[in-house]
Amino acid sequence: MHNRMGQRMVGALTVLVSVAGICLAGLGAQAQPLAVVELFTSQGCSSCPPANDNVRALSDRPDILALSFGVTYWDHLGWKDTFAQPAFTARQVAYARALHHEGPFTPQVVVDGRADCVGARKGEIEALVSRARLLGGPAIEIKGETVALGAAPNTGPAADVWLVRYDPRVVEVPIRAGENDGRTLPHKNVVRELVRLGAWSGKAERFLAPPAATPGLITAIIVQRPGAGPILAAAKA
Repeated sequence: MHNRMGQRMVGALTVLVSVAGICLAGLGAQAQPLAVVELFTSQGCSSCPPANDNVRALSDRPDILALSFGVTYWDHLGWKDTFAQPAFTARQVAYARALHHEGPFTPQVVVDGRADCVGARKGEIEALVSRARLLGGPAIEIKGETVALGAAPNTGPAADVWLVRYDPRVVEVPIRAGENDGRTLPHKNVVRELVRLGAWSGKAERFLAPPAATPGLITAIIVQRPGAGPILAAAKA
């Protein structure tokens, strides 16, 4: 009798371990974090087209949130970037301080707010992406214009919650002046809106996003330490 009971207990434990393994495997698949790849570029910069191509090649990967920010400080070269906004330039300037650079430069790629490289160097971007996975941040759920952040331990200062809306299409831009005069440059995942929704301190929070100004844009959320610090979590709708 004892042998039979022991066999039953072993069988039951085997089933429980198998079920637990399936659940953990499923949770791991669902919780796979994104790598956030931010390109700072300018249509007036002759060094930028290869970087645009590199980030465009990464943009379809499900484990990457690739974003292209047009900056304004090369507009004086003769061509005003059609996607650039002062807010995007300000974000890059904040990264320059956080990453201990003398100033901003193009083309720059920042991965997860933690490390950067020259955007034209494909191998360096891929190396940063291979090491980058966001951990320790809140779960994020995007439903329409409602953004829900879960509770999670937060040992640092309250993190900024950024709403990003970007165009997933490839947009061809003919350049009529400046360093890229006569070229038609493809752009993808161009950021059109960047809005700070509020702060997350570790508790479950809900935020209401403003309506999209342009139809067809994809919404993403980035939870990031203040001052262009490390990114804790990200999600795209």
